[in-house]
Amino acid sequence: MIIMVDENIDEVEDTVESFEVKYSCLRCGTSVSNAELSRLPEIKCICGFRVFTKDRPPVVKTVKAI
Repeated sequence: MIIMVDENIDEVEDTVESFEVKYSCLRCGTSVSNAELSRLPEIKCICGFRVFTKDRPPVVKTVKAI
């Protein structure tokens, strides 16, 4: 991606920051954002478990067969 004007850089950074991934603990199910995990010194849940799964939206995509 090539950006010619400095004003556009702020807009691109804002769109990147608004994208947020949610993870949930596999043991207790506590939901945590990616930003919260990056602030911690180690990736660990409040219950002490270190395995997280990515939260998926409840919408299932269907594709028609041709």
